[in-house]
Amino acid sequence: MNPIDRRQFIRQAAVAAGGLLMSAAPAASGAAAHNGKMTVDLVCGAIGVKAMQREAIELAARHGFESVEAQPDYLALLPEEQVLVLKSEMKAKGLVFGAAGLPVEFRRDDAQFGRDLGRLPEIAAGLKRAGVERVTTWIMPCHKSLTYRQQFRQHAERLKEVARVLNDFGLRLGLEYVGPKTTWSSQRFPFIHTMIEMKELLAAIDTPNAGFLLDSWHWWHAGETAEDILTLRPEQVVAVDLNDAPVGIAKEEQVDSKRELPCASGVIDVAAFLNALNRIGYDGPVRAEPFNAILAKMAKDDACAATASALKKALSLIQP
Repeated sequence: MNPIDRRQFIRQAAVAAGGLLMSAAPAASGAAAHNGKMTVDLVCGAIGVKAMQREAIELAARHGFESVEAQPDYLALLPEEQVLVLKSEMKAKGLVFGAAGLPVEFRRDDAQFGRDLGRLPEIAAGLKRAGVERVTTWIMPCHKSLTYRQQFRQHAERLKEVARVLNDFGLRLGLEYVGPKTTWSSQRFPFIHTMIEMKELLAAIDTPNAGFLLDSWHWWHAGETAEDILTLRPEQVVAVDLNDAPVGIAKEEQVDSKRELPCASGVIDVAAFLNALNRIGYDGPVRAEPFNAILAKMAKDDACAATASALKKALSLIQP
């Protein structure tokens, strides 16, 4: 995921939606240990915490996370001997890498895409050295001038090239659809915002390593159920975001930049979401991305502690 670009976009969409309400509920502490093979994953930027790779690792270890986001630019430049030291330190802390954000801007002009694609092999090699296996990004669900068909063709062509490069280095690519109506209707031409539409794009990309970044927030907005998740194979789910929704706001009025930590409100049935993922055998990172202003104002350790507690509480709902 490209968090800076994503935040810029959802701020614009929020303005188009005519203003936002903020709500947040602190997560309960001391949640029971979770079941299954999913890892409690820390993505600092998603909870408003600014931290470079080593600080993120320390925060993850201190607050009981099991995996941590990989920062591709840092790892690409890290000498091999330092990579070995880093991997040893992470193993001692009981940590692995979750996923890295895709460092390719594929939504804009050909020149930008070409430059980023040209750098991708070097970055992918660095991720592979560090033991990273997953890369994720999101699909903008609308466009001001390109029709659905034009967008689809461009995404399929460009992301096929990206996926092929990543596949050469043993990396999987997870794509996230964005579900809120206030987002996909904010520009002239709506684009992919449901699971079935994303399946069509993945079929067009047609590489063995491309799949979903599946988010409970977007799944809920798309009107999907556990049965939809059960149509997926485990290798089709590359990474998972887990969020709840604010109370007292109709679904069609909810906005992408105002969410809750998992289990904070109970609006989204995260238990059904997670149990369906567990049933298909998903075994990757689960991270929170609430875009929550109250969480973002907390001290780093407090934000990480609240996030870890919320994720563990949610994952404890998985049935054996």
